[in-house]
Amino acid sequence: MNYNFRFNALAPYTGEILRGIGLTLQLTCLTMAIALVVGLFVALARMSDNRLLSGAAATYVEAIRNTPLLVQLFIVFFGLPSIGIRLDAYTAAVIGLSINVGAYAGEILRAGIQSIRPSQVEAGRALGMTAGQTFRSVVLFPAVKAIYPALASQFVLLLLATSVVSSLGAGELFHQAAFIDSRTYRSFEAYALITLTYLILTLGFRALFALVYWLVFVRRSRA
Repeated sequence: MNYNFRFNALAPYTGEILRGIGLTLQLTCLTMAIALVVGLFVALARMSDNRLLSGAAATYVEAIRNTPLLVQLFIVFFGLPSIGIRLDAYTAAVIGLSINVGAYAGEILRAGIQSIRPSQVEAGRALGMTAGQTFRSVVLFPAVKAIYPALASQFVLLLLATSVVSSLGAGELFHQAAFIDSRTYRSFEAYALITLTYLILTLGFRALFALVYWLVFVRRSRA
């Protein structure tokens, strides 16, 4: 094996890597925020007594969870122009990822809401709590505590899934690695650096989420 590793060849492309990290984080945070809103509507629709509404939400969830993310992104980016809707790569990425993650977030939120027994709400009202106090103290906190780990994991999975949108031409982290590879012909170095970057980002967010969980839920429970 005569391959000479030259990681210093990537130094001139530090700006591209930083821009890729920035866009990856922007895509992840924006998509997660939209997906939580979508997921809340999906969760409420699935729990609705209206069979049509509940059935539509269930169909959406099953359709998204049982088809590839890449296909969904291609439908948004390449399929919609066929009916006159043209989107740039970034917008298509946000919409496609939000639709995908919204289905998973909907199921997570539904599980959290349904984890609160009606008797707990009734007990809160019996103690003289108002509807708002009951929601905040009896429903919201335990529900968020129950689903927080799943939502944190979903965020990390979404961060990694943003690499797929490079197929649309969005300039996120993986796309920048491909760009650097095409300029330097140092494939191993480029993708090894990006792999390490993803690893640092995901481990950093996991540590941050664990800290938030301890501060918000564990310490409050002990108080």
